[in-house]
Amino acid sequence: MTDRTIGYIVGSISSTSINRRLATALERLAPEGTTLVEIPIADLPFYSPDHDADYPQVARDFKQAIADVDGVIIVTPEYSRSIPGVLKNALDWSARPWGQASFDGKPTAVIGTSGGGIATAAAQQHLKAILSHYNAPTLGQPEGYIQSLPGLITEDGEVTDQQTAEFLAAYLTAFNGLVERVLSSREVVAA
Repeated sequence: MTDRTIGYIVGSISSTSINRRLATALERLAPEGTTLVEIPIADLPFYSPDHDADYPQVARDFKQAIADVDGVIIVTPEYSRSIPGVLKNALDWSARPWGQASFDGKPTAVIGTSGGGIATAAAQQHLKAILSHYNAPTLGQPEGYIQSLPGLITEDGEVTDQQTAEFLAAYLTAFNGLVERVLSSREVVAA
């Protein structure tokens, strides 16, 4: 297997985000040959079509960060049964200007955690609908709905429950498989 760089977007800008802890756990559990790097969204201004003719540098950097990785994992909380506004804003930046969509053909996965029993299921379904519109090949299985119990993931990303750690490692392996299939199919088409 070829070395891969996977970007991740945390859909929360909270300083105490349990989804950031989950992202840190994914970094720690990444299989050999896979490096996870954050694609930050906190500094993006509100999107407006007024920017389409001259994107601000922070938005160009965001789009370039997506282009520079082999795939993207979006780690999202659920706000009011949907994705956070800050994440939707970032996705709007990624989709513009017209014809320059960052997620077009980009292997993508969605995962999230919350204290509730169904975790972030509703938010993930909304997010997957957006990604489908963007033509992003998205990991279907396994689905990553993590119920965040106290102490499950430490501040530095250690997963304290062996079964959860094994699931997250398998999730990353499955996503690597999707990335490999998408990138291999491009090589076949190019040949």
